[in-house]
Amino acid sequence: MSVFELSRYFYDFFIEKGYSQLLASRLNLSINLVIVLILAYVLFRLMRYIAETLVANFAAQSKTNFDDFLVKNKTFLHLSNLLTINFISLLIPDLFYDFSNFEIIAEKLVSVLTVVFVIWLLRSILLTLKDFLRTIPAFKDKPVDSYIQVVMIVLWLFALIFIFGIVTGQSVLKLLTGLGALSAVLLLVFKDTILGFVASIQVTVNDTVRIGDWITMEKYNADGDVFEINLASVKVRNFDNTITTIPTYYLISDSFKNWRGMAQSGGRRMKRSVLIKSQSIKFITNQEIEKYKSVQLIANYVTERSNEIETFNSNNNADKSVLVNGRNMTNFGLFRRYIDAYLRKHPGVNQEMMIMCRHLAPTPNGVPLEIYAFSADKTWAKYEGIMADIFDHVFASVPYFDLEVFEYPTGTDFSNFPK
Repeated sequence: MSVFELSRYFYDFFIEKGYSQLLASRLNLSINLVIVLILAYVLFRLMRYIAETLVANFAAQSKTNFDDFLVKNKTFLHLSNLLTINFISLLIPDLFYDFSNFEIIAEKLVSVLTVVFVIWLLRSILLTLKDFLRTIPAFKDKPVDSYIQVVMIVLWLFALIFIFGIVTGQSVLKLLTGLGALSAVLLLVFKDTILGFVASIQVTVNDTVRIGDWITMEKYNADGDVFEINLASVKVRNFDNTITTIPTYYLISDSFKNWRGMAQSGGRRMKRSVLIKSQSIKFITNQEIEKYKSVQLIANYVTERSNEIETFNSNNNADKSVLVNGRNMTNFGLFRRYIDAYLRKHPGVNQEMMIMCRHLAPTPNGVPLEIYAFSADKTWAKYEGIMADIFDHVFASVPYFDLEVFEYPTGTDFSNFPK
């Protein structure tokens, strides 16, 4: 017995019972619709059971993880939706044999649902592809989301055109031709999308930003790691666990700082200065030189330097009854030499990168003594610990060289003034 004959079974039954043709047709349609919907539901549940159990178990046991992502993104569930709606579409001509007007409406409705289900299926496949690419090292830091979103926008645009053509009965080719006249409007509507897509391409080609990069963008108060790059925005997880969203286009139109170079280098820069009170800087006398020879890090330097200065002064008949005559060592210069030697012995400083202790231009608050070096460990917490350890030693060493660190007077300082 054919499908058509089955669909007419209740019609013939009611005709034999003496019902009118119109009533028999309506009752036949109602009963057939209930039966088809029940069969469609059973088919859907069967397909869903296969997708959630058999396919999921097979994916879990397979060696590749691509099928795991298919299950995660419900690809097989969307496929079951598509198969179910196709099952219904095959029965529509027989169901609505006596109601041609309703047949046209039902076919359009099923066609629209078919287009939507196809888009959902393609979307799940694209999401699966995105998840799979993220497991490949070469694509982990690439803005795959942006390209997936562009493809989805194009798919939905064509889907809407097809749906409009189905509902209105117009030719899809004519609708696509008519889009040329709307190109200016489309460019205006999708301006941000187009800018984001172009920006994503430039970011990828120029390797400006990767997922996982630490970036700083003061304009948007962003200071943290990039964890997502999509068509419209770049998401940054700041170090206080807040999330900053930056429009993708601004990564090529505005300036920002990318710390990737630091992360890939051998160390993280330490650049900080100590303000030395200028009035505490003085020449070193011969008696004081003997004291500094006991400081191990600069003992050899003090000996060699004092001999060199003594030879120079002797050759030039310098009158050392006045200390300013001839050449002399200063406590500030000796302290700078000591800090430089200390940095070159510190285990937390990368000895293969630049190490420098230098004077900066004097200020109203004193003479800055700047330390410029690179920590061996680039981890933030350990980097701060290394720098704190160095400056703890610097501040504690200042008095040994008869120097003073500049600071504004406090209430205690004023209370100690003689009355």
